[in-house]
Amino acid sequence: MRTTIAVLTTQPGEFDLARYNVRLDSETDFAGWRDAARRLALNEIRPEDISWHVAAGSERRPSDLPGVPAGTQLVVPREFIGHAETAFCHSDPGRFAFLYRFLLRLRSEPKLLAIASDPDTRRLEAMEKAVRRDSHKMHAFVRFRKIGAGGDERYVAWFEPDHFIVERNADFFVRRFTGMRWTILTPHASADWDGERLAIGPGAARGDAPVQDDTEALWRTYFENIFNPARLKVKAMQKEMPKKYWRNLPEASLIPELIAGADKAAKDMIAKMPTTPAPHHAKVQARHWPKREPAVTAEGDGASTISELREAAKGCRRCPLWRDATQTVFGEGPDGARVVFVGEQPGDQEDLAGKPFVGPAGKVFDAILDDAGVDRQKVYVTNAVKHFKFEPRGKRRIHSKPNAGEVQACRWWIDREFELIKPDLAVALGATAALSLLGKAIPVTKMRGQVIEREDGLRVFVTIHPSFILRIHEPADKDAERERFLKDMREVKRLMAA
Repeated sequence: MRTTIAVLTTQPGEFDLARYNVRLDSETDFAGWRDAARRLALNEIRPEDISWHVAAGSERRPSDLPGVPAGTQLVVPREFIGHAETAFCHSDPGRFAFLYRFLLRLRSEPKLLAIASDPDTRRLEAMEKAVRRDSHKMHAFVRFRKIGAGGDERYVAWFEPDHFIVERNADFFVRRFTGMRWTILTPHASADWDGERLAIGPGAARGDAPVQDDTEALWRTYFENIFNPARLKVKAMQKEMPKKYWRNLPEASLIPELIAGADKAAKDMIAKMPTTPAPHHAKVQARHWPKREPAVTAEGDGASTISELREAAKGCRRCPLWRDATQTVFGEGPDGARVVFVGEQPGDQEDLAGKPFVGPAGKVFDAILDDAGVDRQKVYVTNAVKHFKFEPRGKRRIHSKPNAGEVQACRWWIDREFELIKPDLAVALGATAALSLLGKAIPVTKMRGQVIEREDGLRVFVTIHPSFILRIHEPADKDAERERFLKDMREVKRLMAA
């Protein structure tokens, strides 16, 4: 079923019903709405005296708006602009009037945004969540299909959003697919990138997009091979990937068959599982065996580069965590990085790979850095603790939070890293990282987004660890937290530039 985009229309004589008629250039003309709302609010115009319309191009008639009274200034909380700009992309036809009414209330109720029980505040929050979720779906479910060849080669995708989000998300696709020419078609608007210039155009029809291309088989093969029947939860999958998107996804044709055979496939998988622990768990099984302590002297004291320090850390025995971990997982990045990201500790995949931030949380971290325009290759990433601490449960290793003593023992390595890199900014990803960098426990949720300057002059930006996003089950809440973390990373980028 095609998504219906709501558009405000007017009939002859309708303009006469309101004292002021505001005509916006498009459904996403936030600048036009903001200017009109400012003029009207400063003249104390009531919401019921205003009629809001979308009338683009030749259909648009000049709006009869009052001027700004001399010596007046509109003062509202700064955060309202961000909330309003997001909610403005919602498809609710009454959003223009609603946001204006909210604006008027803020003049007399400056704390309105903090009153979670207020119906208008709840409505604004719900609209924002819906727009963010729709944006997340666009990032996840746009599938490009190739048309043409050689110099005429380009990629075209068809997507059906619930809200007016094409302009809002076009820059994401420019960053992600800078090197190719592409067009995204939707019922409301289109985005076109020719490799140098981004253009937003009118909407299109489903028939304007190609149905398939030569890569369809590759998508299906990839999806079939990564499908894990033991983890299948049909309701959760359909909630995260609603059926409305299936017809535009090449892999969707496999879903019914994979669901139908999931139970048998899971049983076959269990039957084929090994009966002995994987090699990297052998240390856990033999932890009671005596070990010969290696001779360690002056760990890293003479290191003059990060490479030398990393080599020295391979023999670290400063706390007992080395006994069960596969290897030391040291930091990575350029020696002269201007910013250092500090996480908690390596996880299961990092322990096996010997590299930081390569597991599920690392993938979230990479994606959000990319969205924020932060080049991962130009920053240094490390952890407060360099060995994986875990509890064995059968053949799995479950993450266990390092204690204060382990953090303090590993702080020696963190200090050496900072002495060699000499960054301008450190980013504490979570409470353990903040403890390591600041020497004391702090409430991360309260101090998130703040910059704390240490006695040595190093600035420390406090935020959450990206693994926190993965632990959120409700999709709308997960999207909101991802958006907050993205906002934090954009602030990091600004601090880097400053």
